[in-house]
Amino acid sequence: MTEKSSFFIAGRHAVIEALKNQKRRVLKIFLTEDSKKNIHKQNPNRNLLKDIKVFFKTKKELDKYCKSENILHQGYVAEIEHLENLKLKQFIKEKNDLTFVCLDEVTDPRNIGSLIRSAASFNIDGLIVKERHFPSESKLLYKSASGCVEHLNIFQVSNINTTLKFLRDKNFWVYGFTANSDKNFTEVKWSGNNILLFGSEGYGLNKHTKKYTDFNVKIDINKNIESLNISNSAAIVFHHINQQK
Repeated sequence: MTEKSSFFIAGRHAVIEALKNQKRRVLKIFLTEDSKKNIHKQNPNRNLLKDIKVFFKTKKELDKYCKSENILHQGYVAEIEHLENLKLKQFIKEKNDLTFVCLDEVTDPRNIGSLIRSAASFNIDGLIVKERHFPSESKLLYKSASGCVEHLNIFQVSNINTTLKFLRDKNFWVYGFTANSDKNFTEVKWSGNNILLFGSEGYGLNKHTKKYTDFNVKIDINKNIESLNISNSAAIVFHHINQQK
């Protein structure tokens, strides 16, 4: 078995959900005495720390793991390995009514983390991201996702346009979310296989990527407001589609 690279995550939900995920390899965990008690209290029927190397640290000692990203560890830090890379081609075989969200040049770890949390909460089937743009070892991403990285299928692809082209050939409709579209996304009947494509916050959808959309839709907001944060926009869309389904 090849060794996967490891990295650190921090925060109560991120660490506890990683421990619960049987597909995730947790190499070491660093806890304060309080956080260890908390793990046992919250999971009385499961020993989440079984076979895991546990190191006790003071709050101050744990601070140094989070200094660079300026996040709160809440007494929990873990060293984990990446999950197996999911293959999109395999995943879509013999499945119908799939809804994927696809990010085009969105790179902010906090936004991506929040979006992952919403996608998992509202039963989105997976997230498609460009491997090179995805901050896969960001503590901030894991913290913002609040443990939901463990509950969402994340497909890291080398090229977004090629992936969209492939999915369109497999009966997926691609909906690009742009502020200047005439059609409100709530007017769409969300059945069958769909891709929800969101562009970068500053520039919106890439001109080349736009060529691979079947429809452009928008979220209706107050005319005096320029735009919504991407994770808020996505949450509104995910909730609506989940209700419809």
